[in-house]
Amino acid sequence: MKRLALLGALSLSLVGCAVQPSAPVGSLPPVQQPSHPRYAPPPGVASHWNPALGVYVVEGARDLYYRERIFYRWASGWSWSPQPGGPWRATDSSGIPPGLYRHYQSR
Repeated sequence: MKRLALLGALSLSLVGCAVQPSAPVGSLPPVQQPSHPRYAPPPGVASHWNPALGVYVVEGARDLYYRERIFYRWASGWSWSPQPGGPWRATDSSGIPPGLYRHYQSR
């Protein structure tokens, strides 16, 4: 009898899991969120985390991004700097976070 009660309780708990709403398979994360749990936001500038790009997007600046103490800039080629105003150093795609690089490849 105890086994039957335990089996009934277990099956009800599993049914409850099945009816809980979940994100559709293949859905993308939100385009924007305030921050990332691992990467700190850039100091001194307004920004938001873009999970599809894998970087912070610097607000009010065109094609300026940040991750792990480095700012990235697209201006018909990639460059980086430890500060949002430069000085800028040219880099190739190997120095750019993959999601960000792929975003500009599709343009």
